[in-house]
Amino acid sequence: MSAGQMPPWLQEQLMKLQQSQQNLQSIMTQKQHLGMEKAETEKALEELEKIADSDVVFKHAGTVLIKSTKQELISELEEKQEMAKTRVTVLEKQETRVKESLKEQESKINEMMKAGSTKSPPAENNPRK
Repeated sequence: MSAGQMPPWLQEQLMKLQQSQQNLQSIMTQKQHLGMEKAETEKALEELEKIADSDVVFKHAGTVLIKSTKQELISELEEKQEMAKTRVTVLEKQETRVKESLKEQESKINEMMKAGSTKSPPAENNPRK
C-alpha cells in the first residue's frame, strides 16, 4: 500500500510513530552525552584526588584558565555529577514512557492495517492521545 493509498488517519498514526521514534533517538543521544560527561567528571575528580590541597589548580572558563582551589573544583565537579545524575533519571523515565507509547502506536497501526485501511479509524480508547 503506497502513501497515496493510505487513508489520512493511518498517515497521521504513522507520523505520530515517526515523531515518537525521533523523540526516543533524541533521549538516547542526550543520555549518551551525559555518560561521556560523567566519565570526564570522574576522571577530573580522580586527578584532583592525586594532588595536594596546597597545589595550584586551574579551571576552564570558556577559552581561558582561571586559578582556583582544589576544594572549589571538587565541589563544582560533585555538583555537576549530581545534576547529571538527576538528568539521567529524568531521561530514563522519558525513555520508558516513549518506548511504551511506541509499542502502543505500533500495535494500533497493526490493528488498523489488519482491519483494512479503507475503514474509518478505530475509536480512541485512550483519552491522553
